[in-house]
Amino acid sequence: MSPTYKGAQLALCLLLAGGGLVACGSGGSSGGPKTYVDGKTFTLALSSDPGALDPQGSAVSSLLQLNQFAYDALVAVDAKGEVRPQLAASWKTVDAKTVTFDIKPGITCSDGSVFDAKTAADNISYVEDPKNKSPFLGVFVPAGATATADGSTVTLKLAAPAPFVLSSFSFLPMVCAAGLKDRAGLKDHTAGTGPYELTQATPGAEYVYQVRPGYTWGPDGASTAAKGTPAKIVVKIVANETTAANLLLTGQLNAAQIVGPDAARLKAAGLKSVDTTTVVGEQWYNHAPGHATSDPAVRLALTQGADYTQLAKVLTAGKGTEATQLAAISSAGCTGSSVAGNVPPSDVAAAGAALDAAGWTKGPDGVRAKNGAELSLAFISDSALGTGGAAASELAVSQWKALGIKVTVKQLATTEMAGPLFSSGDWDIAWEPINVTTPDQMVPTLSGATVPDGSNFSAIENAGYTAAVTKAMGETGTDGCPDWLKAEAALFKAGDLVPFANQLLPTFGKDAEFASTGSVVPSSIHMLG
Repeated sequence: MSPTYKGAQLALCLLLAGGGLVACGSGGSSGGPKTYVDGKTFTLALSSDPGALDPQGSAVSSLLQLNQFAYDALVAVDAKGEVRPQLAASWKTVDAKTVTFDIKPGITCSDGSVFDAKTAADNISYVEDPKNKSPFLGVFVPAGATATADGSTVTLKLAAPAPFVLSSFSFLPMVCAAGLKDRAGLKDHTAGTGPYELTQATPGAEYVYQVRPGYTWGPDGASTAAKGTPAKIVVKIVANETTAANLLLTGQLNAAQIVGPDAARLKAAGLKSVDTTTVVGEQWYNHAPGHATSDPAVRLALTQGADYTQLAKVLTAGKGTEATQLAAISSAGCTGSSVAGNVPPSDVAAAGAALDAAGWTKGPDGVRAKNGAELSLAFISDSALGTGGAAASELAVSQWKALGIKVTVKQLATTEMAGPLFSSGDWDIAWEPINVTTPDQMVPTLSGATVPDGSNFSAIENAGYTAAVTKAMGETGTDGCPDWLKAEAALFKAGDLVPFANQLLPTFGKDAEFASTGSVVPSSIHMLG
């Protein structure tokens, strides 16, 4: 069920789902009709740099956003979770292990070449090859699948049934033939069929895209000829939310995600936002041998020894909601909760008793030890969680300290989290929210091969999860949702990981309207006069 490839990397902080459309006007005070204006520049802020731009080489959220400007997928998913045409005009499920896509005629790449079924099949084959180390293998492209082309038709043969295979392909950016031949060139150039082409890349500062005239094959036939389509997209890297909020208010930005206290200031100024439900509080443990967190008693004590209601309140500035399931984004594949009643409740006394029973006893300094080794843990937290994340992580450290566990926390940028998680293994506890739309996308992360041979970075082994997943994989789409929720519940009951907060992720806008899926949808952008 899990891809086995060297140096696998997780799709960190994925924000992939159908979103709604909102008019994000200047101050939002005008009650008159909207006026779309051509020839303008749409300026978007991202909080972190994407790194190398190969669209199939990384899955950090900032690159996923940039990919949408220059690359298309075979299909799209709308706000209701329905699969819609994009590069593929139609598709057909032949049987449980065979899917065909018919590619639209007349699609061209940014270099003028034709995008055809063979190119689409070559993209799938590239991701399927373990030596290419694509993080999409087993997540958006089912492991073991093969793709062939015949005329305008791509035939996908699956190694095993994949219940959400169609929606998963909406997340695979398709690279044109020139880019497939020159992967190194994709680090700072684009070779796609998308509505925009990269014209300038200044890492750490900004990325500039120019509109492609004649683009007509967007989701449901979206075209760059539509009134109000920006002539240029400028993406600025703005790490500080207060700075981004100021730039929005002064008209130097048209869109930015603001989740901290500055959001209230923007709302008070009349700016509107489009919001996407996301998992924001998610606690991982390193189960690998040699780590104290490989001991189930330690994991259970960490889970019961923290007050997650309090932590969630601090993390989200009181704006969060209870966690529900791992695939919690709007228009997720399954509804319901795998969390409620399954995460062990906070109970400091029970946590201490569990540690005592496992031989972790308090010393004179109040720190627990076993066989002469202190219970001292390394805690890494994604700095993209903002000031709330920093404050909440320090609060968690203090709660664990009262239990006799010594925890040292380090804030790391999203791109820096990959080092300890996938390379050095230098971590015991991690706060890294992973957002997906369907539960099957999490399987390689929660089971199977561990790093560096797979993407199971926590080295989780849970027989209950695996059994329920096996059953769910044999069912079609939402028919398997009860088993998917049962699988996740098995993880939470065992204290293998702890989801503890959801939050609405607002993308604020000014002088433009757009849809957001956590990422701004290019074909939805219309500049306002």
